[in-house]
Amino acid sequence: MSLVLYRKYRPQTFSEIVGQEHVVQTLTNAVSAGIVSHAYLFSGPRGSGKTTIARLLAKAVNCEDKKDFEPCNKCQSCLEINQSSSLDLIEIDAASHRGIDEIRELREGIRFVPSKSKYKVYIIDESHQITKEAANALLKTLEEPPAHAIFILATTEIHKMIPTIISRCQRFDFRKLTLPEILKRLGIISKKESLKIEKGALELIALNSGGSFRDAESLLDQVITFSGKEKEIKTEDIKDLLGIVDTVLVSQFVDFLSKKETPKAVTFLQETFNRSLDPQEFTKALIKYLRQILIIKINPDLANPVISGLTKEEHQKLKNQAFTFKEADLSQILTLFLEAENKMKYSSIPQLPLELATIEATQKEQ
Repeated sequence: MSLVLYRKYRPQTFSEIVGQEHVVQTLTNAVSAGIVSHAYLFSGPRGSGKTTIARLLAKAVNCEDKKDFEPCNKCQSCLEINQSSSLDLIEIDAASHRGIDEIRELREGIRFVPSKSKYKVYIIDESHQITKEAANALLKTLEEPPAHAIFILATTEIHKMIPTIISRCQRFDFRKLTLPEILKRLGIISKKESLKIEKGALELIALNSGGSFRDAESLLDQVITFSGKEKEIKTEDIKDLLGIVDTVLVSQFVDFLSKKETPKAVTFLQETFNRSLDPQEFTKALIKYLRQILIIKINPDLANPVISGLTKEEHQKLKNQAFTFKEADLSQILTLFLEAENKMKYSSIPQLPLELATIEATQKEQ
Protein backbone atom coordinates (compact mmCIF):
# COMPACT_ATOMS: atom_id res chain seq x y z
CA MET A 1 0.00 0.00 0.00
CA SER A 2 1.42 3.40 -0.98
CA LEU A 3 1.74 6.09 1.67
CA VAL A 4 -0.49 9.17 1.49
CA LEU A 5 1.42 12.33 0.58
CA TYR A 6 1.34 13.99 4.01
CA ARG A 7 3.01 10.92 5.53
CA LYS A 8 5.32 10.25 2.60
CA TYR A 9 6.69 13.79 2.60
CA ARG A 10 6.55 14.62 6.32
CA PRO A 11 9.64 16.82 6.94
CA GLN A 12 12.54 14.85 8.43
CA THR A 13 14.73 17.84 9.34
CA PHE A 14 14.02 21.32 10.71
CA SER A 15 15.29 22.88 7.47
CA GLU A 16 12.43 21.21 5.57
CA ILE A 17 9.79 22.95 7.69
CA VAL A 18 7.90 25.67 5.82
CA GLY A 19 6.38 28.32 8.08
CA GLN A 20 6.32 28.48 11.92
CA GLU A 21 9.77 30.13 11.87
CA HIS A 22 9.38 31.46 15.42
CA VAL A 23 8.82 27.94 16.76
CA VAL A 24 11.62 26.34 14.74
CA GLN A 25 14.20 28.99 15.68
CA THR A 26 13.48 28.78 19.41
CA LEU A 27 13.54 24.97 19.49
CA THR A 28 16.69 24.61 17.38
CA ASN A 29 18.47 27.17 19.55
CA ALA A 30 17.48 25.17 22.63
CA VAL A 31 18.72 21.90 21.10
CA SER A 32 22.03 23.51 20.04
CA ALA A 33 22.60 24.99 23.50
CA GLY A 34 21.48 21.82 25.31
CA ILE A 35 18.75 23.62 27.28
CA VAL A 36 15.71 21.61 26.27
CA SER A 37 12.71 22.02 28.57
CA HIS A 38 10.91 19.10 30.22
CA ALA A 39 7.48 20.18 28.93
CA TYR A 40 6.19 21.97 25.83
CA LEU A 41 2.70 23.00 24.76
CA PHE A 42 2.05 23.34 21.02
CA SER A 43 -1.19 25.18 20.31
CA GLY A 44 -2.64 25.93 16.89
CA PRO A 45 -5.01 24.91 14.08
CA ARG A 46 -4.98 21.39 12.67
CA GLY A 47 -2.48 20.68 9.93
CA SER A 48 -0.15 23.50 11.00
CA GLY A 49 2.79 21.20 11.85
CA LYS A 50 2.46 20.59 15.60
CA THR A 51 2.99 16.81 15.54
CA THR A 52 5.63 17.04 12.80
CA ILE A 53 7.74 19.48 14.82
CA ALA A 54 7.16 17.44 17.99
CA ARG A 55 8.57 14.35 16.28
CA LEU A 56 11.50 16.37 14.94
CA LEU A 57 12.28 17.60 18.46
CA ALA A 58 12.13 14.01 19.73
CA LYS A 59 14.60 12.97 17.03
CA ALA A 60 16.93 15.90 17.66
CA VAL A 61 17.26 15.34 21.43
CA ASN A 62 17.92 11.60 20.98
CA CYS A 63 20.02 11.66 17.79
CA GLU A 64 23.38 9.90 18.24
CA ASP A 65 25.14 11.94 15.56
CA LYS A 66 23.27 15.23 15.13
CA LYS A 67 24.87 18.16 13.34
CA ASP A 68 24.33 21.17 15.59
CA PHE A 69 20.54 20.83 15.91
CA GLU A 70 19.59 18.71 12.89
CA PRO A 71 18.94 14.97 13.40
CA CYS A 72 21.12 12.78 11.18
CA ASN A 73 18.29 10.45 10.11
CA LYS A 74 20.85 7.64 9.91
CA CYS A 75 21.47 6.52 13.49
CA GLN A 76 19.40 3.80 15.15
CA SER A 77 17.34 6.27 17.18
CA CYS A 78 16.43 8.43 14.15
CA LEU A 79 15.57 5.41 12.00
CA GLU A 80 13.31 3.94 14.69
CA ILE A 81 11.44 7.25 15.09
CA ASN A 82 11.08 7.60 11.31
CA GLN A 83 9.65 4.08 11.17
CA SER A 84 7.36 4.70 14.19
CA SER A 85 9.00 1.80 16.04
CA SER A 86 10.88 3.65 18.79
CA LEU A 87 10.10 2.43 22.31
CA ASP A 88 11.21 5.78 23.71
CA LEU A 89 8.81 7.92 21.67
CA ILE A 90 5.32 7.44 23.06
CA GLU A 91 2.51 9.09 21.07
CA ILE A 92 -0.84 9.28 22.82
CA ASP A 93 -4.13 10.37 21.27
CA ALA A 94 -5.94 12.06 24.14
CA ALA A 95 -9.22 11.86 22.21
CA SER A 96 -9.33 8.11 22.85
CA HIS A 97 -7.01 7.87 25.89
CA ARG A 98 -8.33 10.67 28.05
CA GLY A 99 -9.10 9.01 31.38
CA ILE A 100 -7.41 8.81 34.75
CA ASP A 101 -6.40 5.16 34.21
CA GLU A 102 -4.40 6.00 31.07
CA ILE A 103 -2.57 8.85 32.83
CA ARG A 104 -1.81 6.61 35.82
CA GLU A 105 -0.37 4.06 33.40
CA LEU A 106 1.73 6.83 31.87
CA ARG A 107 2.98 7.87 35.31
CA GLU A 108 3.94 4.28 36.09
CA GLY A 109 5.82 3.89 32.82
CA ILE A 110 7.66 7.20 33.10
CA ARG A 111 9.58 6.01 36.15
CA PHE A 112 11.56 3.57 34.01
CA VAL A 113 14.59 4.91 32.16
CA PRO A 114 14.59 4.95 28.34
CA SER A 115 15.34 1.60 26.72
CA LYS A 116 17.95 2.96 24.26
CA SER A 117 17.75 6.74 24.03
CA LYS A 118 18.74 9.64 26.24
CA TYR A 119 15.14 10.79 26.70
CA LYS A 120 11.69 9.29 26.78
CA VAL A 121 9.51 11.69 24.79
CA TYR A 122 5.74 11.73 25.29
CA ILE A 123 3.66 13.42 22.59
CA ILE A 124 0.07 13.88 23.78
CA ASP A 125 -2.12 14.95 20.86
CA GLU A 126 -5.45 16.76 21.37
CA SER A 127 -4.43 17.15 25.01
CA HIS A 128 -7.40 19.43 25.74
CA GLN A 129 -9.61 16.31 25.69
CA ILE A 130 -8.05 14.82 28.83
CA THR A 131 -10.59 14.62 31.66
CA LYS A 132 -10.27 16.96 34.64
CA GLU A 133 -9.13 14.13 36.92
CA ALA A 134 -6.58 12.93 34.37
CA ALA A 135 -5.33 16.50 33.85
CA ASN A 136 -4.72 16.88 37.59
CA ALA A 137 -2.84 13.58 37.64
CA LEU A 138 -0.74 14.71 34.68
CA LEU A 139 -0.07 18.01 36.44
CA LYS A 140 1.73 16.20 39.27
CA THR A 141 4.03 14.53 36.74
CA LEU A 142 4.72 17.85 35.00
CA GLU A 143 5.59 19.46 38.36
CA GLU A 144 8.17 16.81 39.26
CA PRO A 145 9.23 15.08 36.04
CA PRO A 146 12.16 12.64 35.95
CA ALA A 147 15.27 13.99 34.21
CA HIS A 148 14.92 11.49 31.36
CA ALA A 149 11.40 12.57 30.30
CA ILE A 150 10.15 15.25 27.91
CA PHE A 151 6.45 16.03 27.41
CA ILE A 152 5.04 17.67 24.28
CA LEU A 153 1.35 18.48 24.53
CA ALA A 154 -0.45 19.44 21.33
CA THR A 155 -3.89 21.03 21.15
CA THR A 156 -6.21 22.77 18.71
CA GLU A 157 -8.26 24.28 21.55
CA ILE A 158 -5.93 25.96 24.04
CA HIS A 159 -8.86 27.59 25.86
CA LYS A 160 -9.94 24.14 27.10
CA MET A 161 -6.59 23.44 28.77
CA ILE A 162 -6.45 23.98 32.53
CA PRO A 163 -4.28 27.02 33.41
CA THR A 164 -2.05 25.07 35.80
CA ILE A 165 -0.90 22.75 33.00
CA ILE A 166 -0.29 25.68 30.65
CA SER A 167 1.85 27.35 33.32
CA ARG A 168 4.09 24.26 33.63
CA CYS A 169 4.93 24.19 29.90
CA GLN A 170 6.84 26.29 27.41
CA ARG A 171 4.04 27.43 25.13
CA PHE A 172 4.30 27.84 21.37
CA ASP A 173 1.41 29.20 19.32
CA PHE A 174 1.29 27.85 15.76
CA ARG A 175 -0.48 29.89 13.10
CA LYS A 176 -2.38 28.99 9.96
CA LEU A 177 -0.10 28.72 6.96
CA THR A 178 -0.14 31.43 4.30
CA LEU A 179 -0.97 30.76 0.67
CA PRO A 180 2.67 31.25 -0.52
CA GLU A 181 3.90 28.82 2.17
CA ILE A 182 1.41 26.14 1.14
CA LEU A 183 2.19 26.75 -2.55
CA LYS A 184 5.90 26.31 -1.85
CA ARG A 185 5.28 22.99 -0.12
CA LEU A 186 2.92 21.76 -2.85
CA GLY A 187 5.50 22.75 -5.47
CA ILE A 188 8.18 20.67 -3.74
CA ILE A 189 5.90 17.62 -3.55
CA SER A 190 4.75 18.01 -7.17
CA LYS A 191 8.36 18.08 -8.33
CA LYS A 192 9.28 14.99 -6.31
CA GLU A 193 6.22 13.17 -7.65
CA SER A 194 7.02 14.33 -11.23
CA LEU A 195 3.53 15.75 -11.59
CA LYS A 196 2.39 17.81 -14.55
CA ILE A 197 0.12 20.35 -12.92
CA GLU A 198 -0.87 23.90 -13.81
CA LYS A 199 0.13 26.66 -11.41
CA GLY A 200 -3.52 27.75 -11.20
CA ALA A 201 -4.47 24.23 -10.10
CA LEU A 202 -1.95 24.34 -7.26
CA GLU A 203 -3.26 27.77 -6.24
CA LEU A 204 -6.83 26.42 -6.10
CA ILE A 205 -5.72 23.52 -3.89
CA ALA A 206 -3.89 25.93 -1.58
CA LEU A 207 -6.89 28.28 -1.43
CA ASN A 208 -9.18 25.42 -0.42
CA SER A 209 -6.86 23.97 2.23
CA GLY A 210 -7.95 26.36 4.98
CA GLY A 211 -4.33 27.16 5.90
CA SER A 212 -3.53 23.49 6.63
CA PHE A 213 -0.59 21.67 5.06
CA ARG A 214 -2.21 18.32 5.77
CA ASP A 215 -5.47 19.31 4.07
CA ALA A 216 -3.57 20.69 1.07
CA GLU A 217 -1.57 17.47 0.71
CA SER A 218 -4.74 15.37 1.10
CA LEU A 219 -6.44 17.42 -1.64
CA LEU A 220 -3.43 16.94 -3.92
CA ASP A 221 -3.60 13.20 -3.20
CA GLN A 222 -7.27 13.22 -4.17
CA VAL A 223 -6.51 15.11 -7.38
CA ILE A 224 -3.76 12.65 -8.36
CA THR A 225 -6.15 9.73 -7.81
CA PHE A 226 -8.79 11.49 -9.91
CA SER A 227 -6.55 12.58 -12.80
CA GLY A 228 -3.63 10.16 -12.70
CA LYS A 229 0.06 11.02 -12.79
CA GLU A 230 0.49 10.73 -16.54
CA LYS A 231 -2.11 13.34 -17.50
CA GLU A 232 -1.51 17.05 -16.97
CA ILE A 233 -3.67 18.27 -14.11
CA LYS A 234 -5.53 21.41 -15.17
CA THR A 235 -7.31 24.08 -13.15
CA GLU A 236 -10.68 22.98 -14.54
CA ASP A 237 -10.06 19.45 -13.21
CA ILE A 238 -9.67 20.88 -9.70
CA LYS A 239 -12.85 22.94 -10.03
CA ASP A 240 -14.83 19.87 -11.11
CA LEU A 241 -13.40 17.66 -8.37
CA LEU A 242 -13.81 20.13 -5.53
CA GLY A 243 -17.14 21.50 -6.74
CA ILE A 244 -15.74 25.03 -6.96
CA VAL A 245 -18.09 27.62 -8.41
CA ASP A 246 -16.73 29.28 -11.55
CA THR A 247 -15.77 32.91 -10.94
CA VAL A 248 -17.35 33.91 -14.27
CA LEU A 249 -20.79 32.88 -12.96
CA VAL A 250 -20.38 34.90 -9.78
CA SER A 251 -19.09 37.88 -11.73
CA GLN A 252 -22.15 37.82 -14.03
CA PHE A 253 -24.48 37.70 -11.04
CA VAL A 254 -22.67 40.64 -9.38
CA ASP A 255 -23.25 42.65 -12.56
CA PHE A 256 -27.00 42.18 -12.05
CA LEU A 257 -26.66 43.25 -8.42
CA SER A 258 -24.74 46.41 -9.30
CA LYS A 259 -27.34 47.41 -11.91
CA LYS A 260 -30.22 46.43 -9.56
CA GLU A 261 -31.77 44.19 -12.22
CA THR A 262 -34.00 42.09 -9.99
CA PRO A 263 -35.75 39.90 -12.64
CA LYS A 264 -32.48 39.08 -14.41
CA ALA A 265 -30.72 38.28 -11.12
CA VAL A 266 -33.46 35.91 -9.88
CA THR A 267 -33.79 34.23 -13.29
CA PHE A 268 -30.01 33.79 -13.40
CA LEU A 269 -30.10 32.00 -10.03
CA GLN A 270 -32.88 29.65 -11.15
CA GLU A 271 -31.06 28.76 -14.37
CA THR A 272 -27.79 28.25 -12.49
CA PHE A 273 -29.32 25.91 -9.90
CA ASN A 274 -31.21 24.00 -12.61
CA ARG A 275 -27.74 22.98 -13.84
CA SER A 276 -27.26 21.16 -10.50
CA LEU A 277 -24.99 23.80 -8.93
CA ASP A 278 -25.12 23.73 -5.13
CA PRO A 279 -26.82 26.92 -3.82
CA GLN A 280 -24.69 26.96 -0.67
CA GLU A 281 -21.45 26.66 -2.64
CA PHE A 282 -22.60 29.48 -4.91
CA THR A 283 -23.43 31.67 -1.90
CA LYS A 284 -20.00 30.99 -0.32
CA ALA A 285 -18.28 31.94 -3.58
CA LEU A 286 -20.47 35.06 -3.89
CA ILE A 287 -19.63 36.25 -0.37
CA LYS A 288 -15.94 35.70 -1.00
CA TYR A 289 -16.16 37.64 -4.28
CA LEU A 290 -18.08 40.56 -2.73
CA ARG A 291 -15.57 40.70 0.11
CA GLN A 292 -12.76 41.09 -2.43
CA ILE A 293 -14.67 43.95 -4.07
CA LEU A 294 -15.07 45.58 -0.64
CA ILE A 295 -11.32 45.25 0.02
CA ILE A 296 -10.53 46.92 -3.30
CA LYS A 297 -13.04 49.66 -2.49
CA ILE A 298 -11.43 50.33 0.90
CA ASN A 299 -7.82 50.04 -0.24
CA PRO A 300 -6.81 48.82 -3.73
CA ASP A 301 -3.28 48.06 -2.48
CA LEU A 302 -4.65 45.28 -0.24
CA ALA A 303 -5.97 43.32 -3.22
CA ASN A 304 -3.66 40.56 -4.46
CA PRO A 305 -4.72 38.55 -7.55
CA VAL A 306 -2.73 35.50 -6.38
CA ILE A 307 -4.16 35.48 -2.85
CA SER A 308 -7.68 36.01 -4.21
CA GLY A 309 -7.24 33.06 -6.57
CA LEU A 310 -8.21 35.09 -9.67
CA THR A 311 -6.61 35.39 -13.08
CA LYS A 312 -5.41 38.84 -14.20
CA GLU A 313 -8.51 39.21 -16.38
CA GLU A 314 -10.85 38.23 -13.54
CA HIS A 315 -9.04 40.57 -11.18
CA GLN A 316 -9.42 43.48 -13.61
CA LYS A 317 -13.14 42.72 -13.99
CA LEU A 318 -13.48 42.73 -10.20
CA LYS A 319 -11.74 46.12 -9.98
CA ASN A 320 -14.10 47.53 -12.61
CA GLN A 321 -17.12 46.25 -10.67
CA ALA A 322 -15.81 47.88 -7.48
CA PHE A 323 -16.38 51.31 -9.06
CA THR A 324 -20.08 50.54 -9.60
CA PHE A 325 -20.78 50.09 -5.87
CA LYS A 326 -20.75 52.48 -2.94
CA GLU A 327 -18.83 51.25 0.09
CA ALA A 328 -21.92 51.44 2.34
CA ASP A 329 -24.01 49.53 -0.23
CA LEU A 330 -21.42 46.73 -0.38
CA SER A 331 -21.44 46.39 3.37
CA GLN A 332 -25.24 46.08 3.43
CA ILE A 333 -25.30 43.60 0.52
CA LEU A 334 -22.65 41.44 2.17
CA THR A 335 -24.67 41.39 5.39
CA LEU A 336 -27.76 40.27 3.46
CA PHE A 337 -25.97 37.34 1.83
CA LEU A 338 -24.21 36.33 5.06
CA GLU A 339 -27.62 36.10 6.71
CA ALA A 340 -28.95 34.16 3.71
CA GLU A 341 -26.07 31.68 3.96
CA ASN A 342 -26.92 31.00 7.58
CA LYS A 343 -30.67 30.60 6.86
CA MET A 344 -30.04 28.20 3.95
CA LYS A 345 -28.88 25.50 6.39
CA TYR A 346 -32.38 25.30 7.86
CA SER A 347 -34.54 26.17 4.87
CA SER A 348 -36.76 23.52 3.25
CA ILE A 349 -36.01 25.28 -0.07
CA PRO A 350 -32.24 25.91 0.12
CA GLN A 351 -32.10 28.64 -2.54
CA LEU A 352 -35.05 30.64 -1.15
CA PRO A 353 -33.05 32.73 1.39
CA LEU A 354 -30.60 33.56 -1.41
CA GLU A 355 -33.42 34.64 -3.73
CA LEU A 356 -34.98 36.82 -1.01
CA ALA A 357 -31.60 38.42 -0.27
CA THR A 358 -31.14 39.07 -3.99
CA ILE A 359 -34.52 40.81 -4.23
CA GLU A 360 -33.74 42.97 -1.20
CA ALA A 361 -30.24 43.79 -2.45
CA THR A 362 -31.50 44.92 -5.86
CA GLN A 363 -34.67 46.76 -4.78
CA LYS A 364 -33.73 48.31 -1.44
CA GLU A 365 -33.09 52.06 -1.49
CA GLN A 366 -29.43 52.39 -0.60
